[in-house]
Amino acid sequence: MNGEQTSSARVRGYVLAGGASSRFGGDKALAKMGEETLLARVCRLLEGATGDVRVVASAGRYPDFEAKLVSDRWPGQGPLGGIITALVESAGSGSEWSLILSCDMPFLTAEWLGYLCRRAQRSPAQVVVPASEHGWEPLCACWRTAGVSRLEEAFDGGVRKVTEAMQRLAVEVLDESDWKRFDSAERLFWNMNTYHDYQEALRVWGRTT
Repeated sequence: MNGEQTSSARVRGYVLAGGASSRFGGDKALAKMGEETLLARVCRLLEGATGDVRVVASAGRYPDFEAKLVSDRWPGQGPLGGIITALVESAGSGSEWSLILSCDMPFLTAEWLGYLCRRAQRSPAQVVVPASEHGWEPLCACWRTAGVSRLEEAFDGGVRKVTEAMQRLAVEVLDESDWKRFDSAERLFWNMNTYHDYQEALRVWGRTT
């Protein structure tokens, strides 16, 4: 196990791949970036940072995928349910932290994810989340596994917006002074919602690889 993984031994990694991709026109997790699907790429980066990666998705959605699959307890109800599913599973493993990512972020880097894990392990907070010009980026955040009960209370009370549920936790925010060194072009948290987004990501990808 390398140094990055050793420093993140108490962190379990999860990729959320349960979305409907209705605006994309197909399953965006399986869209190709170079020779890899986007899902495979994010899993590879996450495994490099944590040494342990699982995919949260509807039961049976990716039967041939190599990473361990965790069945979303609330399929179709948005990412908050997927985050809670991941944290409940992580609690059973004894992991202190869970690094949870969306599957549709093509410009994440291993260096940033490793840094995020290390910051979380030094933090007294319950969630460590970066903030961009668009606000908090909760689908690229480290969650203290023990905080899941407060998220479950929010979910049971009808909350579905991730940032609203996060208000019930102690939050440490990482601003651009923390993450910009890993992303001078400010694409780190860029995600793909539409096929047009995908085409733009491929254009940029081809220019930078």
